[in-house]
Amino acid sequence: MKYAGRYFEDVQVGDEVTPLVKGPIQQIQLTRYAGASGDFNPIHQDPEFARNAGMGDVFAHGMLSMGFLGQALTDWAGAGRVCRFGVRFAALVRLKDTVTCTGRVVSKSSKDDAHLVELEVWAQNQRGEKVVTGKATVALPSRA
Repeated sequence: MKYAGRYFEDVQVGDEVTPLVKGPIQQIQLTRYAGASGDFNPIHQDPEFARNAGMGDVFAHGMLSMGFLGQALTDWAGAGRVCRFGVRFAALVRLKDTVTCTGRVVSKSSKDDAHLVELEVWAQNQRGEKVVTGKATVALPSRA
């Protein structure tokens, strides 16, 4: 997606982040993410290992879902605009899940040349279960 050219004055409390849909999640994605992140925990790659650990099957790295959410924020706010971003991992993302990432503006503030937007963000699976929840702060340019 082309990065947004969003301005502080154009954003209102209650506005929603444009949803970003990822998936269905495939094993190759988990393998690629393991290589990119260096996280080769077999619980994400080996179904037998995951079953023996009581997990039923492999599941996505939590940070992969956080990365999806970060992409949604960057797509919405623009490149280099995310100042703070923190999440809580609420549920597992399984193979074949579709993850939708979005958020909502909860407040705005300006001081000097800083124009900050606070957001509540989340990712949910196709069953509507939130798999990641969090907060983010983005700095947007002013039209003034």
